[in-house]
Amino acid sequence: MARLHLRTFLASVPGGGVLAHDAAVVLDELVSNAVKHARVSKGRRIYVRFEMVVDHLRLEVHDASNEKPVIRRSTGLDAESGRGLCLVEALSVEWGFVPRPEGFGKIVWALVGLGGGAS
Repeated sequence: MARLHLRTFLASVPGGGVLAHDAAVVLDELVSNAVKHARVSKGRRIYVRFEMVVDHLRLEVHDASNEKPVIRRSTGLDAESGRGLCLVEALSVEWGFVPRPEGFGKIVWALVGLGGGAS
């Protein structure tokens, strides 16, 4: 569902098609982490938000967990998980997280630029 909303949003933005692949990978990883690690309780949802900021796409994933996202740098070659935030870091110009204004949970965000990932 989040990917569909992202594709629709990018189709309405000049140059959005250039961002589509990297943005979809980053969004997939952020949403997957929220689903896996946020343990959303009944009545609380995961939200996604997109906006263009100059020549960058800002992706946000809002979840109900106060746990900080942590990059695992020592994932083995045969590991089936643990590389998501490394992908986010590689494909984003910048990423981070902030507490949600509602007082619970966090917003994990990433900026995806027209030129691709971090320089």
